[in-house]
Amino acid sequence: MPYDETLADRVRRALARRRGFVERKMFGGIGFLLNGNMCCGVWKEYLILRLGPKSADAALQQPYVKEFDITGRAMKGWVMVASAGIETDKELSDWIRRASRFVAALPAK
Repeated sequence: MPYDETLADRVRRALARRRGFVERKMFGGIGFLLNGNMCCGVWKEYLILRLGPKSADAALQQPYVKEFDITGRAMKGWVMVASAGIETDKELSDWIRRASRFVAALPAK
């Protein structure tokens, strides 16, 4: 299944005014890198987010959120949010803001 283009467009709009983001096709979906570090992306109908281990553990307690696991091995510090958890632009922006905050603190690549 290809990635959700509508969701990818929503992410693009949410990132349009932010500096340092680059879009790349990856893992059968699309990724958005901040200063060279993967921040968020779209895989199938899911929003993928890099939140860091502590924030990801907390996020997993929320509805529609699960571990980022597309290979049979979950990636620590990453989550997937189902479309039902990002129905509004505010929900989407809030998730992207959380990921951006974590990734902005990482050394640039």
